[in-house]
Amino acid sequence: MSSTIPDAESLYTALLAGVKPLMRTDTRLVGITSGGAWLVERLQKDLGLAGAPGIISSAMHRDDFARRGLAASAQTALPFDVNGADVLLLDDVLYTGRTIRAVLNELFDFGRPACVRLAVLVDRGGRELPVAADFSATALTLPDTQLLALARGDGGAFSLQVEDKT
Repeated sequence: MSSTIPDAESLYTALLAGVKPLMRTDTRLVGITSGGAWLVERLQKDLGLAGAPGIISSAMHRDDFARRGLAASAQTALPFDVNGADVLLLDDVLYTGRTIRAVLNELFDFGRPACVRLAVLVDRGGRELPVAADFSATALTLPDTQLLALARGDGGAFSLQVEDKT
């Protein structure tokens, strides 16, 4: 694993290439707010997929909800029937696995998908739960005292931001 912060646009190109083999004719893309939602919006367009992608929030199922409360990010919008669906979740950073656990609980509130897979821009290790991505554009090691998140500029370009936890 590397500790140098890679270029997010290059990682997006790798993510796009890595997602293509995961796609089936009936796959529905679902982005986790907020970084995953930005990725899925762009992937939906770049893959030439019709319709709107799904957006899913972890807010209501987080195990730290009492401390964090509702985030200002988008709420869940799944413009398809979840029952029997082939769902490909997208997120910017996979770390402890807690967000993925919360998102799976949210997804199952809407129905029972046939299959759920995960693709991420960055896997930074540090798992607290048994969660693994089917594809990650890169692996990166950072100290536990730092946060890593995707940022999107006014023109839509992606960058990775590192900040110290407060």
